[in-house]
Amino acid sequence: MTYCVGLFLDQGLVLLSDTRTNAGVDHISTFSKMQVEEVPGDRVLALLSSGNLAISQAVWNRLQEGLWLDGEQQTLRSVPTMFRAAQLVGAAVRAVFDADGPALRAQGVGFDVALLLGGQIAGQGHRLFMIYAAGNFIEATADTPFLQIGEHKYGKPILDRAVTPQVSLADGVKLALISMDGTLRSNLTVGMPLDLLVVREGTQRVALHRRITEEDSYFRRVREGWAAALRDAYAAMQVPDWV
Repeated sequence: MTYCVGLFLDQGLVLLSDTRTNAGVDHISTFSKMQVEEVPGDRVLALLSSGNLAISQAVWNRLQEGLWLDGEQQTLRSVPTMFRAAQLVGAAVRAVFDADGPALRAQGVGFDVALLLGGQIAGQGHRLFMIYAAGNFIEATADTPFLQIGEHKYGKPILDRAVTPQVSLADGVKLALISMDGTLRSNLTVGMPLDLLVVREGTQRVALHRRITEEDSYFRRVREGWAAALRDAYAAMQVPDWV
């Protein structure tokens, strides 16, 4: 399992993923689930994945080699818009399903993949999409300014309460890390280290790309501070008068 989250903010995008893969208790490994395409000044796109690792890696390799879209072979470095980029990712998912789906079904394995695509191409606004296993997708909006894939339920409550488009990128990083910490504490199939990417609106380049390990001092402060704040908030609440 995995957990990936993307925040769609007025100032830009905050993307965060874990790196644990789990094929049983004896087969736990670390793989990055965040791939980045950057042409500074022209475009920056990031693809985050959850589900079957072989499927998500096959999708990424298809995107690197290029797929036919709008009558020509395109990659994430050549598509003209973020919408076309989302269509291209969807086409890659369907191509992998066509190639591997029958063999997976024969082995009793489901076609399990979900992807987040975020970024910005010059002359356009930043956008964030979630692509499903069928290759179709939805887009984050001001009404729903975050998207999640993987084991999302433990990290969702803080995002529901605190994320708005007006949140700053710095606060967005903090909220994404708190969301991830809630998932790490409650689900052993999600694990460190973490990959963090920040894209600032209007720059078409990576503002921050950081690998966060257990030894990261800021993440430790976030974990300890949030736990202490929750304990203090609970202790400060009035006891029910009907107890």
